Amino acid sequence: MALVPVALGARSYDIVIEQGALDRAADHLARYARGGRLVVVTDTHVAAAQLPRLDASLRRANIVIEPIILPAGEQTKSWRHLEELLDALLALEIERGDHVIALGGGVIGDLVGFASSILKRGCHFVQVPTTLLAQVDSSVGGKTAINARAGKNLIGSFYQPSLVLIDPSVLDSLPLRETRAGYAEVVKYGLIDDPDFFAWCEANADRLLAGDAEARTYAIERSVRAKAAIVADDERETTGRRALLNLGHTFGHALEADTGFSDTLLHGEGVAAGMALAFRYSARLGLCSAQDAERVTAHLKAIGLPHDLASAHVKADGAALVAHMLHDKKMAAGTLPFLLARGIGQTFLSKDVVLDDVAAFLDADRAGA
Repeated sequence: MALVPVALGARSYDIVIEQGALDRAADHLARYARGGRLVVVTDTHVAAAQLPRLDASLRRANIVIEPIILPAGEQTKSWRHLEELLDALLALEIERGDHVIALGGGVIGDLVGFASSILKRGCHFVQVPTTLLAQVDSSVGGKTAINARAGKNLIGSFYQPSLVLIDPSVLDSLPLRETRAGYAEVVKYGLIDDPDFFAWCEANADRLLAGDAEARTYAIERSVRAKAAIVADDERETTGRRALLNLGHTFGHALEADTGFSDTLLHGEGVAAGMALAFRYSARLGLCSAQDAERVTAHLKAIGLPHDLASAHVKADGAALVAHMLHDKKMAAGTLPFLLARGIGQTFLSKDVVLDDVAAFLDADRAGA
């Protein structure tokens, strides 16, 4: 078992990484039960694949699950399902001192976290992430949100969990596409500031994607240690360091918007294409070498992730994609910061990007110029 602390003073918590943790969940979650019950929020897919394991573990400790099962998919991060979840939690008489268990991927984690932050002005929650993307990224750091018509994650709050319980074995039930999408958030940490980890990813991605438990556990632990350190240093993205975690997301969210936030392009797939675009745009500006940009693109392409507009199934032109970017929550005083790179492991925040030039780059990139 690995224990990774997230040091945030009174809001500090631990990330527990343990193979088979779901089968021993009572060891970690019993202290959060009130009156012999725990409310568990999940989706239809995870309820079938993982809820029985969690239920069996808790029942051995005489804890009964009260499940709330929501539809699977990005569309669940909506006002309608937030209201549905809040009404269900109120019907179960959740108190401010109670803990709600979020069992699922990033959609469930984001939705439960946001609901917990506003229910009775704040109750508690625990993240039990069941996708690779959620395990290495969205379950850690306290960003919670739902989507709006104008864009992704525009309505939400910073609200930290009480615990993150990660069981790499749950990934065995995922389709390969979901694991690939999560891997994009793993390789991101190497591209931000850890070139040695990117090299590890190049050498070990196939093992990780094939289900090698050692490779998965190593990648998860290294990723969450990197994110925990950044979050502890810049919890609310006030100094700019936490913004580095958004590498690929400005491009990626625009691609997701163009594809209707649907299964056409999963979030991690959008991030993968976005990172490749960020490196190629950095090369266009003369910030990094064309060789580094090609190395990033080649790795993502080799493992089957989108790496350009065509492989992301995006049809919009550059101007339309930039229009999506104007709804980005990071806009400040009419300026949109971009994560660019001086090389692999040398990501930085730029505040002087010209959006018309971004649009021209996207059109040229599609044409292969």
